[in-house]
Amino acid sequence: MKMPSKHRIAFLREQYPAGTRVALVAMDDAQAPPVGTKGTVLAVDDIGSLIMRWDNGSGLNVVLDGGDRVCKLDEVDE
Repeated sequence: MKMPSKHRIAFLREQYPAGTRVALVAMDDAQAPPVGTKGTVLAVDDIGSLIMRWDNGSGLNVVLDGGDRVCKLDEVDE
């Protein structure tokens, strides 16, 4: 995986600040939470992964530039 630029990291941190609620759309990992699982972004790390706290107890990070996908939730979606 190619390392994202500082600009990309800044963009991701702007788009996914701590506390952002998301739902999992896709993750290619045997340990992935089920699609649709909701969680809270804790931070974006220096390689652009979303550090997560999934509602089901999982802590598996989301690698957006690696093909994982999430969608942001509004309070209405909750």
